This record gives sequence, C-alpha cells and structure tokens, in this order.
Amino acid sequence: MSKLTEWSFRNKAAIALLVFMALVMGVISYFRLPMEFLPAADNPQVMITTIGPGMNGKAMEEQVTNPIEEAVLFVKGKKDIFSTSGDGYGQIIINYDSKTSMKEAKQEVEQALAGVPLPSNVMKPFVVQLNTSMIPISWLVVTFEKGLSEHDKDEQLKNVLAEIKNIEGAGQVVVDGKSNPVVLIEPHTQKLSELGLPVQSLLSILQGRGVSAAISEQIIDGHTANIALYDQIEDIKTLESLPVAPHVSLKDVASINVSKQQDSITRLNGQDAIMVTISKTAEANAVSVGNAIQNMVADFNKDHNGVEVSIILSTAESIVQSVNSMLQEVLLGALFATIIILVFMRNFKATIITIVSIPLSLGITLYLLHISGVSLNIITLGGVAVAVGRLVDDSIVVIENIYRRLQRESFSISLIKEATKEVASAITSSTLVTVAVFLPMGLLRGSLQDFLLPFALTVAYSLLASLIVALTVVPLLSAVLLKNTVEAPHKGAEWFTHFIRWNLNRKWLPLTLALLLFAGSIGLYVSMPKGALDSSSAEYVDISLQYAGDTPSDDVLLAGERLDSYLTQHASVDWVMMSLGNSAEAAKFGAVSSATNVQFMLHLKKQTNVEQFMAEILALQDQYAGADLFVTATDLMMGGGSSNIFIDIMGENTEQLAQAAEQIVTAIRPVDGVLKVESNQSEQKTVYSYKINATQATGQDTAMQLQSLFNPMPLGEIKIDGHATPVILQPVALAQTESDLKQITLMTEEGPRSIEEVASLVKTQEPSLLYHKEGKPYVRVTVSAEPSLLSKVDQRIKEEMNSVELPEGVKAIVGGASSDQSEDFADLGMTALISIGIVYLIMVLTFKTLRAPLAILISLPLAAIGAVTGLLISGVTPDFTAMFGALMLIGIVVTNAIVLIDRVKQNEQTMSIREAIAEAAATRLRPIVMTALATICAMLPLVFGSHESGSIVSQSLAIVVIGGLAGATVLTLIIVPCVYELMYFRKSAKQRRRQVQDGLTASS
Repeated sequence: MSKLTEWSFRNKAAIALLVFMALVMGVISYFRLPMEFLPAADNPQVMITTIGPGMNGKAMEEQVTNPIEEAVLFVKGKKDIFSTSGDGYGQIIINYDSKTSMKEAKQEVEQALAGVPLPSNVMKPFVVQLNTSMIPISWLVVTFEKGLSEHDKDEQLKNVLAEIKNIEGAGQVVVDGKSNPVVLIEPHTQKLSELGLPVQSLLSILQGRGVSAAISEQIIDGHTANIALYDQIEDIKTLESLPVAPHVSLKDVASINVSKQQDSITRLNGQDAIMVTISKTAEANAVSVGNAIQNMVADFNKDHNGVEVSIILSTAESIVQSVNSMLQEVLLGALFATIIILVFMRNFKATIITIVSIPLSLGITLYLLHISGVSLNIITLGGVAVAVGRLVDDSIVVIENIYRRLQRESFSISLIKEATKEVASAITSSTLVTVAVFLPMGLLRGSLQDFLLPFALTVAYSLLASLIVALTVVPLLSAVLLKNTVEAPHKGAEWFTHFIRWNLNRKWLPLTLALLLFAGSIGLYVSMPKGALDSSSAEYVDISLQYAGDTPSDDVLLAGERLDSYLTQHASVDWVMMSLGNSAEAAKFGAVSSATNVQFMLHLKKQTNVEQFMAEILALQDQYAGADLFVTATDLMMGGGSSNIFIDIMGENTEQLAQAAEQIVTAIRPVDGVLKVESNQSEQKTVYSYKINATQATGQDTAMQLQSLFNPMPLGEIKIDGHATPVILQPVALAQTESDLKQITLMTEEGPRSIEEVASLVKTQEPSLLYHKEGKPYVRVTVSAEPSLLSKVDQRIKEEMNSVELPEGVKAIVGGASSDQSEDFADLGMTALISIGIVYLIMVLTFKTLRAPLAILISLPLAAIGAVTGLLISGVTPDFTAMFGALMLIGIVVTNAIVLIDRVKQNEQTMSIREAIAEAAATRLRPIVMTALATICAMLPLVFGSHESGSIVSQSLAIVVIGGLAGATVLTLIIVPCVYELMYFRKSAKQRRRQVQDGLTASS
C-alpha cells in the first residue's frame, strides 16, 4: 500500500481534484439517495385472506379453509402453514425458508388458488406478500360538510383518490370507513301471507332487469342503423311499481328505502371518518412521495368546497426525523473524536489533517451507496454512526507516526513517506480485518440479511475510503501543513515500558487474572436474562378489546364507543383511531379479525410515560365485563418488540388437545415473569343446526329458503342519479329464542309447512375460532412474558413442560419470540465464527506466520470482559442488538493488537523479542489509546441519545461496543505482549540468556 502513497505525491493535482470530486459527489448523492426508514426487505410469508359474510367458523373451516390448505400444502420452499377460521373470515399463513423468492412464491400460491371452488357468498381470496416498501406513507382523513348528499360525497371521495393516484410514486391506496348507498326492501310478512305469496317470490323481482343489449343492424329509411335495447330502472318509484304477482306491485307487499351500508366502522377521535391509507411503489422515494401528498392535500382543500382532507400521520416526517436524529449523532460522534485527537496531539494542524478523513470518507461512502442502489435509511446511517469513530483510526495512526518522527528528526518529504510506510501494512490489515467481519453478514438468511447487508456495506465502504484517505490525503496534507513544525521531542511513555517489563517477567499473574475475568464474564452473561428489542420509546399504542364470539354486535360496538370516548378525552392522547369489522380493502393487506374485536391505534403526546399510560388502560379491564383488554406499545414502522412465547399442541384428538392445553396453562401460569397466559381453544359459541329429514325435504332447497329468511339477499342493481346501487332484500325471520327457530315456515310442493315437520333442531357448543397447523387441528397457548426476562421465562416454561404428562399422540412445541431470538443469536454466532476465520487468514497473510496472529486473536475474549461489565453497570438487558455489537467488536478490537504487533515485528529486525515488545508498547500506546477513545466517544451519542425503537443501532449495541473496546484496549496492551512472548518463548529466553552472558562478559 506504500505505492499508493508514492503515487499520491507524484500526482498532487489529481489528488486535489479527486478530493473535490469526492466532496461534491457526496453532497449530490446525499440529496439523490432514496430516503427510507428501512431497507427493502421481503417478509418470508404469504397470507391468504378470505371473507364470507354470514358464515360461521365451522363452515369457513370446512368449505373455505380446508380446500385452500389442500391446494397450497405442497408449495415450494414452505416451512410451515397455519390457518385461522372464524365467523365470516379465514386466514392462511404460509411461512417460507430464507432461500425462497417471495415473488415466485406469491405467484405459485395464486396459481394454486385459481382452481379452488368456493361458496358463492365468499369473496375471491386475497393473496398478500408484505415488504418493508409497503409501509404506508400517509394516513389521510376525509370529512364532509353537513347536508352533503351521498352522491356528492362519493364524487368528492373519487376526486381525492384520483388526485392521489396522479402522484408520482404513489402505490396502493386503501379506503376504510366508506359507506355505500343501498336500496333496502323490507317485506311485509302479514300482507304476503294474506295474498298467499311466499317471501321467496320477491327474490326474482329484478330477474331479467338491467339489460343492455345490441339487437341488430338494419337499413332504416335508406341508412344503416343499429338497434339496441335498454332496460334500466333509474328511480325508486319505478322499483316500487314492479309486479310481484298479477295486480300486486312491490310497494303493496314491502317498504323500499335508500340507506347506507358499511362493511367496517372507522372512527377518528370519536367521529365517523373515511380513512385513506397510501403506500408507495417499491422504487419511489418515501420522503418525496410524502411531500407530494402534503402538497396535494393543501391544493385540494384550496380548490374544493364541502370536503376537507387532513393528514393525521405522515411517515415521511418520521423518516426525516429519524434520519436527522441519526445524522446528528454522527456529527456529535465526529466532534467528540476531534476533541480527543486535539487533546492528545496538542496540535491544531495535526488535528485538522486527521479529521479531514471524516467528510472525505462520508462523501465517498454516500456515492458508493448511491451507485449500489442502497437507500439512506436508519440502518445505513446507523452504520455510519458506528463507523465514524473508526474513520479517523487509520489517519490517527499515520499522523501520530509522522508527528512523532518530526519531534525527533527534521522535516522532509522522504520522512513523511517513510513514516507512512512504517504503518501502512498495519492500518491496511486492520481495516481489511474490520471489513471482513461485516461482509459475512451477506451470508445471513432472509430478512436478517436484508437488514444487515446494507449496514455491512456502509461500514465497509466508509472504512475502505478512510484507509485510502489515510494513505494519500493525510501524507500530502502533512507535507504542506507540518512543513515548518518544530515540536519538543516526545519522551515516550517510559513508565509504561517498565510496567510492560514487569508483566513480562510475571506472565502467570496477568494471564491468570485475565482468565478469571473472562470466565466470570461468561458466567455473568449466561445468567443474565436476554430481552426482546426495546419498544419503550414508542409513541404509538395498540389496544384490542376482544369479546367472545357470541357477543351481539351492537353490544360490541357500544363498548367500543365507550372506550373510544375515554381515549379521545385522555390528556396523553394526541389522536385515536378505532376500527371494527372486516372489509375487502383491509383484507388486501391481510388485516382481518374477529367481528367482536374492537381495535384502537393511538398516537401519544410527547413526554408521555408509555408504561404508566399502558398500566392505566389495563386498569379499565373490570369496566368491560366479558371482554379481554390488550395493550401493546408499538413502533409505527418497526413494530413493537415482541415478547410472546407460543406453545403449539398438536394431535388428532381434539379433546386430548384441549386437555393438554389446560395442563400446560396450569403449569406455566405461576412462572415468574409470565404476564398472561391464554389458549385459542377457550372460546365457544352456540350453534343451532337443522337436521333434515331426507324423506320430507332436500337440504339444498331448505338451505336456500333459510338463507333468504335469515340473511340480507342481494337482488340486483338499479341506477340512482346515474350510479349503480345494490338492491337488498332484508331478512324477515328475526329469531330471538329457540322457539322462534322452530316456528319458521317453509314453502314446499305441498304448500307452506313448519320447519319442525321437515327437520329437527339440534343445539351444540363449538369453537368460534378454529386453528390448523399443516392442515391439522392444533391448540396454541400464548404466553405474554416480561420483555426483559424473555430468555429466563422461556427456560422456565420448558422446565415446567417437562413435568407435564401429555396424552399419548399429543406433542407440544415451544416457539415465538424466544425461539426467533435463539435463531437470530445462532445466525450471528455462525457469522462470528466465519468472521474470526477470515480475520485470522488476513493476519496470517499480513505477518507471514501462524503464531503472531494467534496472539492478536487473544484480544477477542478480552473484549467480552468489558462488554459484559458495561451491560452489568448500565443495567441494560442484552438483546439481539447487543449480540450484534459483540459481532462488531471482532473487527474493532483486533485493530489495536495489529498496530501493536506490527511494530513489534518491525523492531525484531534490530532488537530482541522482549525489547521489541517493550519499545512497541511504549511507542504505540498513544495511537492505540487515541483510536480507542475516538471510537468510544463517537458512540457516546448512541448511549445517551434518542435511539430508534426496534432499530439494530441501539443503546445496548453502543454499551457493548464501548465496554468491550475499553476493556480490550486496557487488557490488549498487557495481555497480548505476554501471549506473544509465550508464542516465541524459547527464542525469547535464549535471547535473554545471551544478553545476560554478553553483560557478564562486558563487565568482566
């Protein structure tokens, strides 16, 4: 790499131009880079959602879920498949392995579903494959002035949607809370009975109507003309006049009214609202699209009367805030690193030369990210925040060596070149080692790779750029700015030389202490609870009010409105959105739930104590008898840190499954750290079944009649004000008691007959929700654990389950957050092993020996001592991000040892091993401490700043890196020299004996 320095001195003008270009391209790239919250990542999952109004859970399972499961059971790449069947909806979730192309997986599922026959009242299945790019950009609320007609409201909403779709980069648009006009026909049963007409006679009232047909082409009056036919009903009066029987019109036997119909209810701050959720296309810039939506809303409100569009939430603002927050931490880190350099060097010019690597490296990094297609997001900026301390490390080593030489020798260009050459090998290998640690992240699986690879590329680009700057720009600037520098000679750290010699004479003492500290730190880490990702800084709260499946819908809505009113008036709540019911629009995103589940999303005001607020809401549980109240802190884009543990119980016998679930729930409920335990098989619903007497009636005919009696029946459409409006026949049977169900009258070939004559009524209790795993019934026990005690709770649950005797043929599998955490830890562990192997290979290539790199690798376990101590002192629970910080330490910690051993190897050409070690330790003490402190101080903003909820760049990561680096730096300067001399024990001992003999000879 010294040739690069020589080339830069021969091409000073080219270097100056390249520096200018790097800064300019960096600025341009910053403004052109797509700004996102997260990198594009596929969720390795496909969801199939179905909606069947009026169907109970059992019917959905048998007629919808089972056929779909059979069709997709053997799709390629499938890991497992789960399904839920409830009243009016069903959902099948297929999980895939990390190697599967999710685009192809979705296409295969859609093809498999094409031939699946489903009941006529079930909507076409929605196939959903989610990606981080589908995170909504904006939530809009559309409100109308009072007195505006439904037709005008519909037109205004169409105008809003048209404006949104014209925005460049706008993608999926979902509308919730929209009401549609319908014509309701309410039969007069008594009048029909008097006229001897069955209710079913109204079903064909619109049959053959609404026809538009081209008849023929004829020559009329000598000209070619087309003949057409139109049969359109365009007003209520015409509908009322349609004949039902001879001399009987529809208005004689029914009431006709125009009303509104809503599939789902959406309320904002207690008022009915239409919510419009907008996502962006995969390639679009989230911030640009968000800004375009804001401009569109402002222009629309200015140009339209009677309607107002408001933005209640824009993730574009959150993205800008998050990116700016992380950028601020990067700049603070750079400032702290600069102060450290100035304190140690005590030379302003040398400090300027050193910190020039920060803007140059960042400029080159931004340009490389741009041409690599990587977006500017919280992950890539986190990579910069982590790397900013290392950006000056190479420059520090170079400028410190130049500055130290200048304190003893007179200035010359050759001195600058030689001083750079002395450390070129060390900084090159240390930088390559750090890069080598991060690049294996590309070997991780699935979404973990999608998240960590951009992080790794950012760190790799920035470190390689800093190396190039250190070998080219720093020597050139030193030749210019330090030309007339005259400094007092640097005495070196003589005390440290004596200290190292003392330790080398008593190797057993520092090595034993280090071994004991390492063993103690490992023991402490193992005993520490491993927590879920922190979500305490979340500004959003999700609330679910879940009633039993047999609760009347009016009671559910009333309770939801009562809780909605309380939340709306709460002083800590900025806004609250309530939703109830399923809609086709929401189902497109896989969002379906029980019809008795009221859901709320809240945005809390700043400075709100989230934990206290959640506890206050949970305290309302007693006011909602018969309901379960769930409260979860969440992050809008990352989600909350899940701390749920699942126990899936599988077998063929449903009674045995229920028995096993009860045993497990009883066993784990008392476990310390368990907040709540629930089972999915506890909810039962009453089902009344008509058992047909085959000699008296047919099931198909009876079912059709009962459906028309109990359910709204679509008859067709008429045109009102030029818009197609559905016509629906309202049910005439309003059964409130079991007796009412027995008094239903059916029409048969023999005339009207009571249903008791053709069928018997059977009452049963059946689950309102039915669950399948791999197409077979299963029971899931869900355990909500204290987030900070996740691993301990998981361990205790497994211990308790070992004592539970399950029925024969029943097995239980533990999964959920703790299992996912273990898999992530295992992935990072494998990546760490690969990284260590690559690090060792690079050092062997650098030092041309196997032994010296082993001495350097001893610094890795030393880092564990400081990392665990940091977690212990701070009281922070280790989580996935802490493990990620440990992986980073592999690359960061060994750099100090490389710089030290490189100096030792240079000294060995003229000195004995012990003298080489003592001189190297004293000489490299200042740059090692400087680089360590610069990295530590650069990461301090991540400890005390406002880190993003759920982000991998978090407080625990910073604490692990700071603690590990601090501990490793201190111990590296003591332990690595001892281990190195042990590696060459015989040679060193022989050299010392020879020195003693030479000394005796000289004295004699």
